[in-house]
Amino acid sequence: MAYNAEIADRVLKMMVGREGLTERKMFGGIAFMLNGNMCFGVTNDDLMVRLGADGLEDALDQPHARPMDFTGRPMKGFVFVDAGAVGDRVLRQWIQRGVTFAESLPAK
Repeated sequence: MAYNAEIADRVLKMMVGREGLTERKMFGGIAFMLNGNMCFGVTNDDLMVRLGADGLEDALDQPHARPMDFTGRPMKGFVFVDAGAVGDRVLRQWIQRGVTFAESLPAK
């Protein structure tokens, strides 16, 4: 698996200046960690967003979102968002959801 560099660049531009943000190869793509906790990433043309169990149901009701599934079993607390189908405003909202969840966790 690979990741769409254009989508990764869009995401990075939205996170410029964010303290504690690092990148890590993960899930066959690139993941963005905030204070050591994954908040979102890019694989293929999808944005992966970590929301936790409490944010999952509402997220799956949103357009262009689906369960994050690599193996036939969805990962709990994560969604895929078709990043190529959403504009910057919506992409920024998804990123913020991932950031909000990561900020709720203790730093690693």
